[in-house]
Amino acid sequence: MVRRKNIRLRGKIRLSEYFQKFEKDEPVAVKREISLASHFPRRIQGRTGLIQGKRGKSYLVKLNDQNLEKTFLIEAVHLKKIKHIAGKIK
Repeated sequence: MVRRKNIRLRGKIRLSEYFQKFEKDEPVAVKREISLASHFPRRIQGRTGLIQGKRGKSYLVKLNDQNLEKTFLIEAVHLKKIKHIAGKIK
């Protein structure tokens, strides 16, 4: 897990990442923005899931945690759009 950002990017947040829009059932990856204080478990870093909906400025993301499907509430700055790979995300 990355603990530091590049010196030129330290403290910066791209506004395009902060205000990205996601649709329902769109596949995303969890990518923790380390310049912000995040309130989600570290064990979901790098996991992939599907967008279930929006609550306020955050998104409901369905992820597999161990063998259970769980729903996490994550801000858009911590999410990254990915291409859907058949068989990987249910």
